[in-house]
Amino acid sequence: LQRGRAGPRAAGAARRRKRAPEPGKNKATVKGRVVKSAIEEYHKKKPVNHLRENLQYMLKGRLVADKAVTEQVLAQNRGRKSKDQPPEKTEKKKPEGTVFTEEDFRKFEREYFGIP
Repeated sequence: LQRGRAGPRAAGAARRRKRAPEPGKNKATVKGRVVKSAIEEYHKKKPVNHLRENLQYMLKGRLVADKAVTEQVLAQNRGRKSKDQPPEKTEKKKPEGTVFTEEDFRKFEREYFGIP
């Protein structure tokens, strides 16, 4: 009975015991630390505006790619959903002109209706 009662309790107590702190640096001391200036930290984390450099970079390169290359890149970046696809370009049909002239119509009128 004693062995059964002492066994689980002893194992639980051993698990709960903390390990002894190892000798080494004591993190609570200030010795050896460098005090950081709040102003320096602010300047480090302040957002930088890169607009001017980006504009110069963009305006510097005036090379325009071929239309076929740009179409290929756009096609690769397009999604597979129908909403991502551009509308298909339909060729506009030119209005069909007549072969007959105004004089041909008058001639036909005269022949068919008998109007002089």
